[in-house]
Amino acid sequence: MAGIKDVAAAAGVSVATVSRALNGHPSVSPGARARVLAAVETLDYRPNTVARSLRTDRTRTLGLVISDVLNPYFTELARSVEEEARARGYSVIFGNADERPAVQDHHVRTLLDRRIDGLLMSPTDGGSPLTLEAARAGTPMVFVDRWIPGLDVPVVRADGRAAVRDLVAHLYGLGHRRLAVIAGPATTTTGSERVAAFRESLGAYGIALPDAYIGQGDFQAESGRRATEAFLSLPEPPEVVFAADNLMALGALDAIRARGLRVPRDIGLAAFDDIPWFVHTDPPITAVAQPTAELGRAAVRAVTDRIEGRVPESVTLAARLVVRRSCGEPAPAGSAGETARPASPAGRSRR
Repeated sequence: MAGIKDVAAAAGVSVATVSRALNGHPSVSPGARARVLAAVETLDYRPNTVARSLRTDRTRTLGLVISDVLNPYFTELARSVEEEARARGYSVIFGNADERPAVQDHHVRTLLDRRIDGLLMSPTDGGSPLTLEAARAGTPMVFVDRWIPGLDVPVVRADGRAAVRDLVAHLYGLGHRRLAVIAGPATTTTGSERVAAFRESLGAYGIALPDAYIGQGDFQAESGRRATEAFLSLPEPPEVVFAADNLMALGALDAIRARGLRVPRDIGLAAFDDIPWFVHTDPPITAVAQPTAELGRAAVRAVTDRIEGRVPESVTLAARLVVRRSCGEPAPAGSAGETARPASPAGRSRR
């Protein structure tokens, strides 16, 4: 990203002259002002984007950039953020990144320009220049669900590794050995972490995860459908498909039904990120559930701590396995087909 020094060099003036020209100071000659404005346009310079986030005055407003508003997980997360923020006297401006880094950056830039007091975000990638600049400049910021390694920014997330181990143990106990995964983007921490946990858990039982049983997805339904179609076309299809998020699981379900197959009679299906719809599918879908509402509340507490001069806290909560009937489980008598494994104790770490 171009900085004020780049504008000054391109216009052939000092940094102070650039600042005065952009603020309409009468001491700047018309020619110098014209050169500055031309350089700003050519370089696409955005003045004061980060500086405004470091102001001392308050707007009592938070920004929240979520990865995909169509994903019920992020919808619930946004609701809990808004409720907790309102209870603390803050308003929230939302931005939907649609799993696209460029759209994410548009929202981050707009929110900083609107003089928000703090920023909550679930990064869509490993760190765009704008996000890195804002974090390193000291913008009050908290990562939710996903994070960017190496940045000194508090992270509020669920640790799903234990729940994935519980899922693999559950599938192994049901007699399944050919297990496939639809992975999220490797550029996201959740995408890489869930696949690694799945692979390690299989290894504990001496089960390999061949490349043919790894489908590359993007946390959206269409990628789940494509990956599952590829699995079903293999000479030896998997017995169970584990989708690393709920939308990819729904895409997988579409692909299975399009083949005239049934879950779990022909193939099992499990998902990461439980949603209310899963209990109403036929059969109900076994899933890893995150404490979404609690994550949203904890994220607001962390960012307001930072805004108000307190030391913010990174928070890691436990996910849990919710057993239903999509992997060949027997239906529990007198229930809707659901049992929840108890969550491990939540962990907290100070930054």
